[in-house]
Amino acid sequence: MGELVKFIAMNLVDKPELVKVEEKEGDKATIIELSVAPEDMGKVIGKQGRIAKAIRTVVKAASIKENKKYIVEIV
Repeated sequence: MGELVKFIAMNLVDKPELVKVEEKEGDKATIIELSVAPEDMGKVIGKQGRIAKAIRTVVKAASIKENKKYIVEIV
């Protein structure tokens, strides 16, 4: 699932080489931490968080196939 988030983020930002994705296993969910360059943060979050919400929606839809819960955090 981290690869999906990384792919989406790399296509949104100006500096794709600085996109980093970490997956951390939790008790009930897997946390996906996305970090980008500071100047690209606005492109990943979007106006009023619309792009961030869209990324979370895509991950949620894809996670249904795996029967797992994923949480996307933008660091």
